[in-house]
Amino acid sequence: MPEPTLTVDTADEFSGVEALMEEHRLVGLSLAVFDDYGKVTTRTFGSKARGGPAMEDTTAFSTASLSKPVTALLCLVLASEGAIDLDAPIADYVTRWKLPDSTVPGSAGVTWRHLLTHTGGTSQHGFADFYQGDSLPTLVDSVEGRLPRYDKPIAFLFSPGKGWKYSGGGYVILQMAIEDRLGTPLHALAQDRIFTPLGMRHTTMVQPGQPGFPTDVARVHDAKGMQIRDGLPITPQISASGMWSTPSDLAIFATAIQRALRGETVGPLTPEIARAMTDVFSLEHVGGMGMPFFRGFGLGNTDWLRHDGSNTGVNADLLAAMDGGYGLVLMGNGDDPSTDPVFAELRRRIIDAEGWAARHPIRSAPLDPALKAAILGSYKGLLYNLGLDYRIVEQDGELVILSEFFTQFIGREASPIHHLGDGLFRIEDYPNLLQFEFGEDGAVTAVTLSRPGIASAPVRREIGELR
Repeated sequence: MPEPTLTVDTADEFSGVEALMEEHRLVGLSLAVFDDYGKVTTRTFGSKARGGPAMEDTTAFSTASLSKPVTALLCLVLASEGAIDLDAPIADYVTRWKLPDSTVPGSAGVTWRHLLTHTGGTSQHGFADFYQGDSLPTLVDSVEGRLPRYDKPIAFLFSPGKGWKYSGGGYVILQMAIEDRLGTPLHALAQDRIFTPLGMRHTTMVQPGQPGFPTDVARVHDAKGMQIRDGLPITPQISASGMWSTPSDLAIFATAIQRALRGETVGPLTPEIARAMTDVFSLEHVGGMGMPFFRGFGLGNTDWLRHDGSNTGVNADLLAAMDGGYGLVLMGNGDDPSTDPVFAELRRRIIDAEGWAARHPIRSAPLDPALKAAILGSYKGLLYNLGLDYRIVEQDGELVILSEFFTQFIGREASPIHHLGDGLFRIEDYPNLLQFEFGEDGAVTAVTLSRPGIASAPVRREIGELR
C-alpha cells in the first residue's frame, strides 16, 4: 500500500500531558492521530520503562485485545481464499482438541462467525500474562482451565447465535482451528497475510523470548508506576491478546480499513472484507457490534469503529471513523488507573482540536415544552444495556444527558441532546438515535434505538426496563 505521511505533532492540545501522566503515575505514552485516509501524526511522552530511555514512535507496546481485529481479518482473508468457511462448525477444523460436551442446544455446531462476533456462547473473558521463567500453558491448557485465571474448562453459557458475551476463550479456539487447518503458526500467517502487505513494520505476534521479537518495546508497569517483573508479558493466546504494535502501525491498519470501506482494495483488505469486519450485526449488544469492532461509540459526533486492549500494566485504544478517514490511537505502558484518565483527557482534546464533531452538523427541530418535560429524568441502561445510570436534564436552556460513561471516555459527564422532530433525538457523543414513545398522559412509555444506514434492526425497550 502507499506509504502514509508521517509527521511529529507539536500542537498545544498536548500541553500539560506530562504533568497529567505524573499525577496518575503513567510512565510512557505514545499516540497517533490520522486524517485524510493516510496522513498520520505521532507524538510520544515519557519513557519506555521506569528510569529508562525516552519513548519513540517506533516503540512497540503489548496491544492486548487489539489482537482480535487482526485475527478477525486473517479469518476473513482465509475465507476469501477458500481455506475456511466462516459458517461451518469450528469443530470440523480443530484436530488437537475436542469441543466440550454440553447440554446447551446447538453448542456442537458453533461456527467461526459465532466466535468472531462473541456470539458463540463461550466463557473465559481474558487471560493472565506470563513472564520469562514461568511455565507457559499451551492453547489446550488454556481452554481446559489449566492456568491461573481459569481453573475450569471453557464452557457454553448459551446457544450459539442466541446472545452475546465477550470471550477471549472463543478466540483461542479460532487460533487452534487456524493453525490446525493451515499447519502454520498464527504469528507467521499474520506476518505474511497482514503485517507485511500493509507495511506494518513494527508489529508482530511473536512473543518475548522468541526469535524475531523486537528490541524497541515499552515495558509494562503497575498502578504505582513500577515495572512488573521484566516488563515483557508473554501471551500464548496470541489470537486474543498477544500482538505487539505501535500507534502509527495501528493507524496504518485502521486507514486501510477506512479506504476499503470507501471502495478501495488495500493489501488484503477488500471492500467486502472491510464491511464484514465493521457491519453492525446487532444494536442490542453494547450499543452496536461488528466483527469484532465495537460500533456503539459516537464520541465527537462521529460513528466510530473501535477496539481497545487492556492487559495488566498496559493499555491501548483505537478509534477510526466509519467515514472521513480520521481517527486516533493511544497506547500507554501503565495499568488502568494510570491510563484511563490520561486517555479520556486526550480523546476529548484531540477530538476538539481536530474539529471532527463539526464535520457532522446536527440540525435541531423545535422542541415542545411538554415533550421536553416528559423525557427529563433518570434512566437505567438507556444508551448501553450495561446497567449504567443516565440522567436527561436541562442546563443553560439546553438538553444534555449525564453519565459516568462520558466521564470515563472523554472526561466530561454531559453530552448535548438534539431533537430531530416527532420525538426523535440524537446525542452528540452517541451514534444511535433515540425514538421516545408517549402514552395518553404524555409520559414516556418506551424508547427505541436505531441507526440510519445499517441493516441491524432497531431495539425497542419498555420504560419499565429503563426505570
